[in-house]
Amino acid sequence: MDVINKTRKPLRLSLPGGRILFLGPGKTGQVSPKALAHPMLVKLLETGDIETDAGDPNVRGTGAAMPGRRRIPAISGTSAKRYSSGDR
Repeated sequence: MDVINKTRKPLRLSLPGGRILFLGPGKTGQVSPKALAHPMLVKLLETGDIETDAGDPNVRGTGAAMPGRRRIPAISGTSAKRYSSGDR
C-alpha cells in the first residue's frame, strides 16, 4: 500500500521489524498492510499527516517510479573488436 506525506516537512516513520521509512514532503512510499496497524502510523493517519491510497487502487505513487528515467537495452558484445595475443 502507498503512504503519502501530506506535511511540508520530511517524516521518519518507524515500521514493524525495526525498519524505517523516510518520506519527503509530498512524497510517496510503500508499506505492507500489516504495517498500517502500527500505532505510530495509526496516529499519523488520524491526524492527517499521512494518507493511504487504500480507497483508490488506480492511484500511482510518485516515489517508487523514477520519472525521467528510461530503460536502456543491453548491448551485446559481438561488435567489439578483439585483439589476439600475437603481433599487433
